[in-house]
Amino acid sequence: MIYIPSIAAFLITAAVIAIILRSKLGSAVQDVPNERSLHSKPVPRTGGIALMVGVLSGWIALWPSVVWWIVVPTVLLIAVSFIDDLHNLSVKERLLAHMIAATVLVIGANIYDQQGFWIAISLLFAVVWMINLYNFMDGSDGLAGGMALFGFANYGIAALLAHDESFAMMNLAISAAALGFLFFNFSPAKIFMGDAGSIPLGFLVAAMGLWGWQRGDWPPLFPVLVFLPFIADATVTLIKRTLQGMKITEAHRDHYYQRAIQSGMSHRRVAYVEYVFMAAIGMSAQIGLQQGMMQSYLCVCVAFCLVAMVWLDVRWGKR
Repeated sequence: MIYIPSIAAFLITAAVIAIILRSKLGSAVQDVPNERSLHSKPVPRTGGIALMVGVLSGWIALWPSVVWWIVVPTVLLIAVSFIDDLHNLSVKERLLAHMIAATVLVIGANIYDQQGFWIAISLLFAVVWMINLYNFMDGSDGLAGGMALFGFANYGIAALLAHDESFAMMNLAISAAALGFLFFNFSPAKIFMGDAGSIPLGFLVAAMGLWGWQRGDWPPLFPVLVFLPFIADATVTLIKRTLQGMKITEAHRDHYYQRAIQSGMSHRRVAYVEYVFMAAIGMSAQIGLQQGMMQSYLCVCVAFCLVAMVWLDVRWGKR
């Protein structure tokens, strides 16, 4: 039984993408290159719909274990983000949807009663930031899909080690759907996930991380360490742009993965380097979880991230 949701998620994601690429939808909704883009030709950006259909299909076998306060916001974000892919919603409209989804999650998870007002408010804004930073990091072939593959696999492994099989299967289904997507998104990408994929994935990173903490599967720092490759890049880039007086809502190519590609690395090479990094960080998170030394491993990994970013800044300056 433990493999059925993952197999279903993988096969359905891959099948739906194959259908999309052969249908009018594949050519109707395309990512046209702009000032933020790292690609030079229009590419369909409907892969996220297939990925999320795969995830939700994999969850059907687990339905009694799936809570409404994760499913409802996820479906809301899929719908709103797909409309955004089609018609380019305003920043205020997108943020409103993100805030609603985060509020439903925090209220549904009963955070206020369990942790108090300030923790609830902090988590609400953390969820909104996670939603957006995952979207910011979706700009290179295989990157966002790879982070979902490694990140949710680590969630699943940690849940299995905690003997929480149903929750593990939910996370492994997301990871498997990401693998099905990567078959079409790895460089050279035939399809992108678009906001309909990256926005719900960012929400699920926060939602599943929060739920795993509530279930006693891991401490609150575990999700932060697992997804550190994305959190560090997006957060440091935002801080730098803010200090430089730049608008954080404007499209740009200042993320470190973007600068690596602009400095001469191929999409494929950046993906390979990031995958090694994601795997190493995930292994550190698992070891830190088992040894009860999460803070120590997080500090070491943060230091490594900062060193890598400084190196890229120096390389960028020479360029």
